[in-house]
Amino acid sequence: MELIDRYLQAVKFWLPRQQKEDIIAELSADIYAQIDERETVLSRKLNDAEVEELLKQRGHPLLVANRFLPQESLIGPVLFPIYRFVLKIFVYGYLLPSVLVWMGLMIFSSSYRLEQTNPSWFTAFSSLFNYLWFTTFLAAGTITLAFAVLERTQARIHIFDRWNPRKLPPVRNPYLIPRSTSLFELAVSLIFFVWFAVYLHSPVVPIGLKVTIFLNPQWLWFFWGYLLLALVNASLAGLNLLYPSWTARRATLRLLSDSAGAALFCWLMKANLLAGITGANLPVQQAIAIAQAVNDWMSRLFPAAIVVGLVIVATDVYRIVRMKSAGRTTP
Repeated sequence: MELIDRYLQAVKFWLPRQQKEDIIAELSADIYAQIDERETVLSRKLNDAEVEELLKQRGHPLLVANRFLPQESLIGPVLFPIYRFVLKIFVYGYLLPSVLVWMGLMIFSSSYRLEQTNPSWFTAFSSLFNYLWFTTFLAAGTITLAFAVLERTQARIHIFDRWNPRKLPPVRNPYLIPRSTSLFELAVSLIFFVWFAVYLHSPVVPIGLKVTIFLNPQWLWFFWGYLLLALVNASLAGLNLLYPSWTARRATLRLLSDSAGAALFCWLMKANLLAGITGANLPVQQAIAIAQAVNDWMSRLFPAAIVVGLVIVATDVYRIVRMKSAGRTTP
């Protein structure tokens, strides 16, 4: 029954990763056994309203999940899973990206590294530690205080009593690929392919009638690389449009395509491809300064490009690992 599947999914969200499947299997068997027992007594199938009432008697998904969790006393056993989840959002959504960006700038930006390590590397690490400590203390303290107040009020306002099983999120298929997404990717890839082939096939790129951009001969490597990637992405989007569910083979192809695209983009940021620019009423010195500024800013964005690329590749790797752990290895 869909309502039961949605309920089990909501409970599963709050459970520890190592115990999710076992606990959900046990809970599912218990719920269906209770349904069978009631249907035997009534000599008929339960309708949706009766199933909804049975789930309400079971309790809010968070409270049900809490019965299987170690009892914590910092915030309280009911709110602690939410408290832990909010802290994880802070760590993985803000703290970790901040450290990665700092590391990227320290490795790939000589000016930033010189600024941070003046007068010594100890100063740089001390500054990073102080920033992380202060930010973590402030955020964790604020979150803890908010949940401590909520802990003392939730018993009076009964926030977990007013819930409706019909308002639980629908069961999510992690392997489903929305056809709208595939159609959008296919259209973007084809448009990019045509535009790239028509306008950027040469290192000399005219913009209108008055401005011309000159690229280094190295540009041809990027031209053919991006054309090939556009064709691969269009083909993959077409397959996903026809068969809207991830398989191991297509997930691996997406990983290879995204890895190649990320590597090519990062190389583009550091390649200093802009050789020059000319235009009507544009002085030579100003044109040289513009070209140098563009190359400089692209080089400065190199660490950010690395971080974005790593996030994209990590997402693809996580998809493949999740498929293997679930035993979904069909090509």
